[in-house]
Amino acid sequence: MTLQEIIKSLDDLSVEDKTSLLNVLESQLSKIKEQVEEKPLQNKGDSFWQGVLRFRETIEREGIEFTDEDFANLRDRSPGREIDL
Repeated sequence: MTLQEIIKSLDDLSVEDKTSLLNVLESQLSKIKEQVEEKPLQNKGDSFWQGVLRFRETIEREGIEFTDEDFANLRDRSPGREIDL
């Protein structure tokens, strides 16, 4: 049964059945929201660390090597915003 067929079949339900279905869906939705809100807080450090590990694996797999020359002129040596007095 497709989602469209399910939605069309809702018209045949009684008001009590629709109310009961709505309560069940609201309950399920609140559980899902709680899980989604908790996960980023719990896994924020883990997902960062996993990203670092994936980056390192890619660098190793592709044989990319960094040298001091790669970073030689990257730094902005100015003290900040330039001010003309």
